[in-house]
Amino acid sequence: MRLKWRSGLTFEVFNYSFLAFLAFITLYPFWDSFIVSIIPMGEYLSANVHLYPKSVTFEAYSYLLSMKELWNSYGVTLFITVLGTLINMLLTIMAAYALSVQELKGYRVMMFFIVFTMLFSGGVIPTYIIIKDLGLIDSLWALMIPSAINTYNLIVLRSFFQSIPKELEQSAKIDGCNEMGVLFRIVIPLSLPGIATITLFYAVAHWNEFFNAIFYISDKNLYPLQLFLRGMLFENESTYSGGGDSPYLLGPAIKMAALMVATIPILLIYPFFQKYFAKGAMLGAVKE
Repeated sequence: MRLKWRSGLTFEVFNYSFLAFLAFITLYPFWDSFIVSIIPMGEYLSANVHLYPKSVTFEAYSYLLSMKELWNSYGVTLFITVLGTLINMLLTIMAAYALSVQELKGYRVMMFFIVFTMLFSGGVIPTYIIIKDLGLIDSLWALMIPSAINTYNLIVLRSFFQSIPKELEQSAKIDGCNEMGVLFRIVIPLSLPGIATITLFYAVAHWNEFFNAIFYISDKNLYPLQLFLRGMLFENESTYSGGGDSPYLLGPAIKMAALMVATIPILLIYPFFQKYFAKGAMLGAVKE
């Protein structure tokens, strides 16, 4: 009995120590970035490890937040995140509900072609030509329409819908509900964990929109946040290397402040989805 107690205690000590180590190596880079963003250049150069600031300056944040282009790119990113996620969820929910009915004619053929897109794509150049022919170059729709449905998210949500007892849907139909009534009154309310999870996936993808913006957006007034920060950091690197009198000479501080400005808003969303996230990610993934 005593040996068993000792072995259990040893396991708990090791387990908590290991988890604490994982938490530290996960959080420390973020903490280091924050510290670098608020310390003077001299303090940054004097130490390789930054556990706490000896002196604090918000010059980098003051410079960043005074840029009109930053707020414009924030507005663009918020627009594509909100509207793009609404479009994503509307189309993904409707498609997932239809595909959750395995008795649907052509079900296997449709699923084959849907899964096929996860393995093979048309390529960057053909996609660009299509976007150009549709007149979507330098349009924010180019950042929302081509990625309106993510295949992985569609399959996860379809599996989640399939986990709902069919008896509930049949009872609703007996009571007079049509397919849309079943979807909005039965399926969606019972699938909130899965829907919240997929919504978060889509929202984060739009917030971090970068790759498509490089190809399709050349108008600086339409730059999303990530593309604006990329351009600003490249200019900062060039100016910092060349010398001269410029706010960009804040160097690493401006880089880390930009990282904080881009990361913190989307992190604030996670607590509101946390109670759904683990359940939604697991439940929809195990049932085929």
